[in-house]
Amino acid sequence: MKPTARSSAPRRVASGSPFLAHTGRVLMLGSALLLSGTGAQAVSSPAQTVFNRVNFLLEDNYGGLSTVDRVALTAEYQKRLDAVCSSSPADCAEAKAYPVIQAEVTALGDEHTFFQTPEDFKEFSASASGGNRLQFGVKLARLDGENRVVTEVVPGSAAEEGGLMRGDLLLSIDNAPYTFTGLKAAKEKGVPIALGLTRKGVGLTLTLASRESSTRDLPRIDYVPASTPVGAASTATAGEVAVLRIPTFLSGGGVAQQVHDLVGQAQARGASGMLIDLRGNGGGSLYECDSGVSAFVPNVTRIARSVDGNVRTVVSRGTRLEDGRIAGSVRNPKLWTGPLAVLVDGSSASCSEFFAYEIQYAGRGPVIGETTAGVGNTATRIFEVGDGALQLTILNYAKPDGTPYPTRITPDQTFTQGEEQIRALTQGKDDLLNDGLKALAKAPVLTLDPVRDRP
Repeated sequence: MKPTARSSAPRRVASGSPFLAHTGRVLMLGSALLLSGTGAQAVSSPAQTVFNRVNFLLEDNYGGLSTVDRVALTAEYQKRLDAVCSSSPADCAEAKAYPVIQAEVTALGDEHTFFQTPEDFKEFSASASGGNRLQFGVKLARLDGENRVVTEVVPGSAAEEGGLMRGDLLLSIDNAPYTFTGLKAAKEKGVPIALGLTRKGVGLTLTLASRESSTRDLPRIDYVPASTPVGAASTATAGEVAVLRIPTFLSGGGVAQQVHDLVGQAQARGASGMLIDLRGNGGGSLYECDSGVSAFVPNVTRIARSVDGNVRTVVSRGTRLEDGRIAGSVRNPKLWTGPLAVLVDGSSASCSEFFAYEIQYAGRGPVIGETTAGVGNTATRIFEVGDGALQLTILNYAKPDGTPYPTRITPDQTFTQGEEQIRALTQGKDDLLNDGLKALAKAPVLTLDPVRDRP
């Protein structure tokens, strides 16, 4: 999900609005939770205080599907914290509690719930709010050991301005062999580097320097020929397919609005089909996801189940209703009625899984690619805890008939994306995209617009 280069998969953001809970009630009650009957220290150290807050949230706000006894879990990890803080129980540093909390949350058995260290939380907050951070603005995939292939360049980033393109194979930094560690060090220094690469087999050297820039990574659209294999985007206007890339449902808002605006652009241009590319989309705001998918599915209905009861959500034409009350809408909503297909991979997570499932459930078009990450049936909220934060599952979802949302999306057409596909990308070929184009020939269309064509 991050625009900056990484050597491992990004932290997934479970579905739902990832807003921060700052309420005094949460913090005050959390700090007093363990002072009775659990073996907690009589005087709360910073480590004990942050541990207490996490456990209050687990007890009072958890709405996930874990069946682990949370009271027993708290007692077990209180003993571990006592051992860690035994040398200085009254002033044990907050950071000493982090490994204990992370182990406890892992033991809960809910992969949607996890503790963010201050560093992780700072990076997440920048992505969620669309704020600035020092970055290149590029996403990479591993190939042949240390080498990396550019899979995405964020518009307006240093990487785009420096001339990097999808499919570039990075080979060297300042004439030394490329390493991720070297690229990270260069990013942190913010100094220009000479980046050696090949583009479709041709050697190039680009000058690149990281800089403070926005983390906003909004949807974008390209057009490709409808009936020929895809290499680079086409500028032709006849017989073309719109490829709508949605890299994240974070970006500080505006994702759904951009989806509707781009669908309107594709309709005005006369595109014959639409591919929605959710590969690598780690999720974000369920509002953005729901309002965005309503540009393709006439109506979406689900039940959110929490410790406080159930809430019915209905989304239609960019307007989201919560128990009958408007909870947000987009301007000038659109509805794509033509052929449609969705591309996913093993990193498509959370809200992107919701998006793909609603398309699949409504029979609007095939989902093509790999089985998704597996965090697509719950919602989380981020609670500040000390200097870090707890991402906590607060809801799980079902259709109105009680059918639970699937944890993972099983594609209608399976296409495993491995090293062969990454290598093909360095030659300008996107095999999964080509499969998506072929699938559009048999994809269904909407013959009735339920809003405009109602009697």
